[in-house]
Amino acid sequence: MTETNAIGRDFWNSSAGRSWVEQEVLLDSMNMPAARVLFSSAGLLPGQRVVDIGCGGGATTLAAATAVIPGGVAYGYDISEPLVKRARQRAAEAELDNMIVELADVQGLTVPDHLRFDIAISRFGVMFFDDPVRAFTSIRNLLRPGGRLSFVSWAGLEHNPWFRLPMEAAVARLGPAPPVDPNAPGPLAFRDRGRVEDILENAGFRRIASRATDIELPMPGGAEAGAALARHVGPVARLLKARGGTEEDREAIFASLGKRLKAFEVDGELRIPARINLFEATAP
Repeated sequence: MTETNAIGRDFWNSSAGRSWVEQEVLLDSMNMPAARVLFSSAGLLPGQRVVDIGCGGGATTLAAATAVIPGGVAYGYDISEPLVKRARQRAAEAELDNMIVELADVQGLTVPDHLRFDIAISRFGVMFFDDPVRAFTSIRNLLRPGGRLSFVSWAGLEHNPWFRLPMEAAVARLGPAPPVDPNAPGPLAFRDRGRVEDILENAGFRRIASRATDIELPMPGGAEAGAALARHVGPVARLLKARGGTEEDREAIFASLGKRLKAFEVDGELRIPARINLFEATAP
């Protein structure tokens, strides 16, 4: 495992992974519109074999497993032990014996030819690879000839207030963030559709297509709930650490964020505009 992957593994197996489990209800609600875009593209059918890359707490794997009944199976892979544990709990709670979740890094994953999948899906689970060409080559090799890939990633910061507003509040308090590689592994790493299409082509995929889709991120509880969620997920913690921010800074940032999120409050619920990128490709 490379050092970058080791960092990612450690991150998702620390408090970050546990926070995603704890905030499951809000995160699943917020990400549901993106999941609808994904599943509309995937068009899952009974009897298919599906692999969910970066399955997280299992919401999309569970939906896939349900869609391919009877006769189909959905595998979920993730590098986070807390999230894999939760996904397995959800499968048991739903009594889905065709939902199988494994702790694994797909960058080096292989399966026997007779167990290859009809389709690979991912909802925001593929932007964290340190070597994306290698990772997507592995994903291609998980698919049968003619198997399909469908995934969604976030578009740019300018189209996604959920990411932009916390950073603006933090920068206003602490100053600019240290410069980083904009294509480094992270939530917005696949904002450039042309770059991602090149990655998929270099990984051996064919019939590659992408499109941007505008959605809304719904969140019960309004601006207060949104600011509370941003305490647990998102970029603010990294900037606080980089700039030596205090607890007073932290409280000021999230108070400011709560005010900024008020602009998207409708009937006590947040409806945050967002843009995602949908990618589709086929294994030769």
